[in-house]
Amino acid sequence: MDFHRPPPDVIMRFASIDIGTNTVLMLVADVQENGSLKVIRDEHFIGRLGKGVDEHGIILTETFQRIQGILSQLKDIAGALGVTRISACGTSALRDAQNRREFVEFIRNALSIDIRILSGDEEANLTYLGAVSDYFPLDDSARYAVLDIGGGSTEIVAGSGTTVISSSSIDIGSVRLTERVLKTNPPEPMALENAVRLARQHLQNIEVLPPGVKLIGVAGTLTTLAALDLRIPGFDRTLINRHALSMETIERLFQEIRPLTLDQLRRYPQIHPSRADILLAGIIILKETVRKVGVSTISVSDRGLRYGILIQDARSFFSGRGP
Repeated sequence: MDFHRPPPDVIMRFASIDIGTNTVLMLVADVQENGSLKVIRDEHFIGRLGKGVDEHGIILTETFQRIQGILSQLKDIAGALGVTRISACGTSALRDAQNRREFVEFIRNALSIDIRILSGDEEANLTYLGAVSDYFPLDDSARYAVLDIGGGSTEIVAGSGTTVISSSSIDIGSVRLTERVLKTNPPEPMALENAVRLARQHLQNIEVLPPGVKLIGVAGTLTTLAALDLRIPGFDRTLINRHALSMETIERLFQEIRPLTLDQLRRYPQIHPSRADILLAGIIILKETVRKVGVSTISVSDRGLRYGILIQDARSFFSGRGP
């Protein structure tokens, strides 16, 4: 969707919206043809689009209204900031929901926002591009792997520079694992064992990373753990970005979180109240993935899919394929 043109001194101001299973994120940035990117605004909402999708196979009626309300706010913010173009993408919950077409049409009619539903591979590739953008300009020989623990799925992508070499989209995420197995906080011992078993089952085909590959972790589980490890109140991307979490630190935080009730979790200033119930599931997926790929540390990034969407959009525009 298009708004008025930005001031003459701005090359182009784009917005990207990532409509995930648990969150709705919007990035507003000024982009130039040389690939430089200046962040203007970064908005985070807990939308829970995927609530009930795993159990019922559909997006619930009340969720239609909730996501519409969030997107309406984001559209207003984008308009006020002089955004010229919005690209909105949906991920796992929209891929899986039987009524995804009705939802996309509902949002289009209500807000004139077109939602593109990404395949698992598209999501993985764009997440990789977004995560490694924090390391621009990249040496083509630099090797990275990006782990994105979403609400409904988990993506693992490996590449050299900005080129993706391989990707895997795994049909388990923090919301899905919580709804299937971890239904109480703290969980029953058997539920915890089942959650670990299910995570390992989904990760069984993931291979060990070659030596020299830098593992980057994106999304809320990772940024929350970084904030907990740093003991900083709230979210500070200057401290969280590139913070290294060792396997020992992840295990320590897991043992700290595991026995706590929801009320106790929500008292932590580093844990968003709406993430408290799914955090343990995210840590389990993280632990098992890091163990499976055979690395000792993972570097945290608050970048991810929304950055990849925006960078792809800018490349398309400046190459002459944009409107």
